[in-house]
Amino acid sequence: MYHPLTTTLPLILSLLALQTQARDVPANIQTLYDNIKKAGHCTKVLKSGFYAKDAPPNTFSYCGDHVGEGVVYLQGTGGALADMDIDCDGIQNSPASDGRCGSSTDTQAHTSFEDTVKGYNKGVNGLDAYIHPYVVFGNVGSNAGFVNYNPRNDGVHELGLIAVVCGNGKMFYGIWGDENGDDGPRAVIGEASISMATLCFGKVVNGNSGHDETDVLYLAFTGADAVPGKDGATWNAKSAVEFEESLKTLGDKLVKRIGSGGSATTTTMKTTTSTKATTTSTKTAPPASTCTPCSWTGHCAGATCASADDCDGDLVCTGGKCGGCTWEGHCLCAACSTGDDCADDLVCKSGKCAKP
Repeated sequence: MYHPLTTTLPLILSLLALQTQARDVPANIQTLYDNIKKAGHCTKVLKSGFYAKDAPPNTFSYCGDHVGEGVVYLQGTGGALADMDIDCDGIQNSPASDGRCGSSTDTQAHTSFEDTVKGYNKGVNGLDAYIHPYVVFGNVGSNAGFVNYNPRNDGVHELGLIAVVCGNGKMFYGIWGDENGDDGPRAVIGEASISMATLCFGKVVNGNSGHDETDVLYLAFTGADAVPGKDGATWNAKSAVEFEESLKTLGDKLVKRIGSGGSATTTTMKTTTSTKATTTSTKTAPPASTCTPCSWTGHCAGATCASADDCDGDLVCTGGKCGGCTWEGHCLCAACSTGDDCADDLVCKSGKCAKP
């Protein structure tokens, strides 16, 4: 039987929504989630002293235990991760609005990176909390005692991809879209747009009522390659489902950075230790501006390692092997045409990915 478009289109959109809402957490991300909770707290604290609510304790931190795998995340103590408060900032009273943000008492008509979104020239002037699943990440303020944290200092880029593990067997892709300000008495963490919260927990959330359990894992990916850019996402999407789906290709690629072991002990940040110092007489660090992939024989890309201290230069230890960067095939000395072809903070010089 023939069905007119007006009948079939809502059905198609409904099926698409169900498909998105049923996305499972990948096995490697679930292992990471479980091991982070089991560890209880992070060991590579990037910044601490944050609150999940406008009340004690201030035991939440931005964590770098897995920076070597290209992610910064939030965690408390005793196995706590983060909650999800609701952000309704950005474009107001759009056709996507269903009124649930009306109960919010601190809504603003702007988000941190709206000028960049507008500059994409995709027909939108900024982010819409009902359409763009974004995460509020980083803390910026000048009030006395307010704790600041700038994710850019640890490689997270504006409008870069953030994977959100909701704590209920679901995972969705969003972007870093706003920052926590000092409009409240304390520096808080754990907030996302109402569209992200709705994907995770349904329409029970509203502008004044989010998800209080600290079981949400926010994974902010580092590097310029984690930014979808003007053509890597459907910025003029009409629904959160459509926008989230447009991030799937990039998101699926980025989550593969995470080792299948997912243990907080398998990847460590680059540090200098006395053990490695004893070998410096046989190792010459490459000049920062040249393309020299390895100068420590036996410790180059592909070599067996237990930690980053077993690897040359800026190589990291991932899955027991020394690796050149967080985007395989786009590391130091890989062929390139522009900086977008190079991982992390590498730049393209004379057709090769190189250090700036």
